[in-house]
Amino acid sequence: MAEASYPDLILHRGLFTTLDRANPTASAVAIRDGRFTHVGRDHEVMPLAGPNTRVIDMRGKRVLPGLIDNHLHIIRGGLNFNLELRWDGVRSLADAMGMLKRQVDITPAPQWVRVVGGFTEHQFVEKRLPTIAELNAVAPDTPVFLLHLYDRALLNGAALRAVGYTKDTPAPPGGEIVRDSAGNPSGLLLAKPNASILYATLAKGPKLPYEYQLNSTRHFMRELNRLGVTGAIDAGGGFQNYPDDYQVIEELAKADQLTIRLAYNLFTQKPKQEKADFLNWTATSQYKQGTDYFRHNGAGEMLVFSAADFEDFRQPRPDMAPEMEGELEEVVRLLAQNRWPWRMHATYDETISRALDVFERVNQDVPLQGLNWFFDHCETISDQSIDRIAALGGGIAVQHRMAYQGEYFVERYGHGAAEATPPVKKILEKGVKVSAGTDATRVASYNPWVSLSWLVTGKTVGGMQLYPQRNCLDREAALRMWTENVTWFSNEVGKKGRIEVGQFADLVVPDRDFFACAESEIADTTALLTVVGGKVVYGAGDFASFDDTPLPPAMPDWSPVRRFGGYAGWGEQGAPLQAVMKQAAAACACANDCNVHGHQHATAWSSKLPIADLKSFWGALGCACWAV
Repeated sequence: MAEASYPDLILHRGLFTTLDRANPTASAVAIRDGRFTHVGRDHEVMPLAGPNTRVIDMRGKRVLPGLIDNHLHIIRGGLNFNLELRWDGVRSLADAMGMLKRQVDITPAPQWVRVVGGFTEHQFVEKRLPTIAELNAVAPDTPVFLLHLYDRALLNGAALRAVGYTKDTPAPPGGEIVRDSAGNPSGLLLAKPNASILYATLAKGPKLPYEYQLNSTRHFMRELNRLGVTGAIDAGGGFQNYPDDYQVIEELAKADQLTIRLAYNLFTQKPKQEKADFLNWTATSQYKQGTDYFRHNGAGEMLVFSAADFEDFRQPRPDMAPEMEGELEEVVRLLAQNRWPWRMHATYDETISRALDVFERVNQDVPLQGLNWFFDHCETISDQSIDRIAALGGGIAVQHRMAYQGEYFVERYGHGAAEATPPVKKILEKGVKVSAGTDATRVASYNPWVSLSWLVTGKTVGGMQLYPQRNCLDREAALRMWTENVTWFSNEVGKKGRIEVGQFADLVVPDRDFFACAESEIADTTALLTVVGGKVVYGAGDFASFDDTPLPPAMPDWSPVRRFGGYAGWGEQGAPLQAVMKQAAAACACANDCNVHGHQHATAWSSKLPIADLKSFWGALGCACWAV
C-alpha cells in the first residue's frame, strides 16, 4: 500500500455498537482523513496498519457513535463557562453550599459568584433551594446570583446592591421582583410568565475579557468531550447577538480548535423587529455556510417573541398574544422563500397548533417539504399536531427538561397528564423525525447521560417515576435519538451518527457498558475516550496517554472550573472525590450506609482531598468508614 493509503488510526479489540443495521457490531475500525475507512473484525483491520498508523487497544470496552446534542446553547455557554459554579449533578444542598462558600472565599471584587442553571432543587436530598439568609451568611460581601431553571433567581444582598434593585425599582414586564413588607427587594426574582427579568439581571454581571472567553469556550468543549459529546446544534439564545457574540467560536473554528462539530441557528433578539433581523441575515448569510465543524443551520429557536411560551410549570400556561399568527407568518414566509429551515421553541400544544395553522398557510404558496424545519420541546403535543407536522415534512426535537421539572408538572397537572410529556415513543411509532438533546446550560444540564437515563427509565433527576414502562425507550432506541436521529435536524444524514464506512470518525468509549450496566448507573457515565474526526479529543484512565488536546488552565485563576470542573463537581486534579469515596465505602458494611452518604456529600470536597482528610469527613458523618 502507498503511504497515503495507510490508516491514520486503528482502534481494535472493542465492542463496537455501530448503529449500522447492515453491520451492527464490530471489533475494530480504521480511520483515515477523519472518516471511517473500515469497520469490521480485528483480523480484517489490523493488517491495514502502516508504519505511522496509531493503534489503540480498546481492551474489550464498549464503543459507541459520538453523541450529538440536538439543542445546546454551547456558544453562549462557552463564553461564560469559566465564570460559573456548576451545581449540575450535585446531590446535596449542603455540598452545593460548601462549594459556594469555597468559591466566595477566592472570588475577587467586583466579580460575582454565579450558579446559572443545570440543576433543580429536587436533585438535592434536602429537596429545597437555599434561603436568601443562607446566601447572605455564606457571602456577605460578594455578589451571588443563583438561577434555578427559568422560573426564579436568588440574589444575596451584595448582588442586589450590584444590580441596583431598590424599593424604587419598578416591576418589570413579564416578571416579578419579590419584596418584603417594607417594599424592599427580598432577593427573589420570579419569571411570571417569562424569563426576561432573569436574563436581564444576569446580563448586568461582569463579563470575561475576549482572551478569557476563548479559553472558557475551549474548556466547555472539553467538558462536553469528557461526557462523550462530539457534536451539537446550537439553538442561539437570549443576549446572544449575531455576529458580535459569535466572534470567539469563529476564531476557534478558523484556528482548528473546535473539538465539537457545531451547527448554529440564528436567534432573533428584538421583539417586534424580528422580521428585520431575518431580512438582514438572509441577505448577509447563507444556509449551510461553513465547514463540517462549524456551519450555519437556519433560524430559531426564537422566531417571534409573541410565540414564545416559556415552560415554567409553576405558573399557568401562558396564552399567546392575538398578533402571534400575523408576526409568525411574516417571518416563516420569508424563511421559506429563502429556503432557510427553522426551529421553533414550543412547549404547549396550544402554541404548536396555532403555529401549524401558519405553517400550513405558508405551505400553500411555498412548499415546506425538504426544508428540515422542526419544533423544539413539545412537552404537551397532541396526536393531531404530530400528524400535521408529519404531513408538512417537519420534525420534533425533544429535550430532557421534564427530568428537571417533572415534579412541578405533576403538581399542576397530575401524574396522568405527565405520562407522555413529551410522547417520544408515540412520535417514533408515527415515523416523524425526532431526536434528543438537553437545552443546556440553563434549563437543564448538558450531561447527555442524564437525558439517556430519562429516556430509558422515565425518571426525573429527583427520582420521581414520570413515565410508565410503555412510554420508555429501550437503550438502542435512546442511543439512536442521540446519534443518527439528530443528523436530519442539521441536514447531515449519512455523514455522521453511526460507525460506518464513509462517515465522520466520531466515537466515544464510555466508562461502563451502556448496554449492560444497571439503569441506575446510566446517568453517572463519563467517557474514557472521545474521538472527533479521527482525533482523540479526550482521554482518561487507561486512555489518558492518547489525549491529543491538552488545555491551558482555566482563566481567570479564580475560575470555579479550576476547583470544581463541571458536572457533579468534577475537578481538574483527577477522578472526582465522590467516586473515590463511593468505591472505598462500598468495601465496608457500615450501619450508616456510608456508600450513600459519600455519594451525596463528597462533592463539596471534589477537588480531591488528601486521604488524611477523609477521616475527618467520614467522622463528621458519624461513621467509621475512614478505617477503610
